[in-house]
Amino acid sequence: MNRPGLGGTSPTSFSSGAPGNGCAPAELSDMDKDNLRFELAKMEEEIHTLREVLLTKERDAADIRRQLGLGPLTNLKENLSKGWQEVQTSSPYLTASAVLDDINQSSVCVRTKEGLAHAGHVTSSALSNVGVAITRRLAQMRALPLPSPPRTLSHTVSVPSMRHSSTFKSFEEMVGGAKKRR
Repeated sequence: MNRPGLGGTSPTSFSSGAPGNGCAPAELSDMDKDNLRFELAKMEEEIHTLREVLLTKERDAADIRRQLGLGPLTNLKENLSKGWQEVQTSSPYLTASAVLDDINQSSVCVRTKEGLAHAGHVTSSALSNVGVAITRRLAQMRALPLPSPPRTLSHTVSVPSMRHSSTFKSFEEMVGGAKKRR
């Protein structure tokens, strides 16, 4: 059987009796089974050899990258950059960008931007005016004289003359009335 990529031909040709993988094992002769086992062993050996070669090539490539000063992060950065370029050139991204550009240019979006810009300017102006007013008020307060030092309590009225005042008499009556009620 002629297998692409292996360069070999098999002395026998197998018909496909079972779906997906050739003949059913019961339909094969002993010689066909032996040929298939031999071919499978050769393929597995080639796979093993190819894995070893690939591993060696990967080590050599890593060594060359290291000699060039290209670390794993550089490789990752390049891969991400290539991936981002592929995303930017992809059909879904371009479609979404076109839709977003259309939305951005729409009259509703333009009016919203203008309204928000106006609100920002008004708010900025209002906050600036509040700041100016606070600054002026603080300057006015700084210009005011400091309160005079606390005064010491001095008796301007003597106790005997207080007893004759109307306030003292009404207080005396309240206390006296409270005493009698008890």
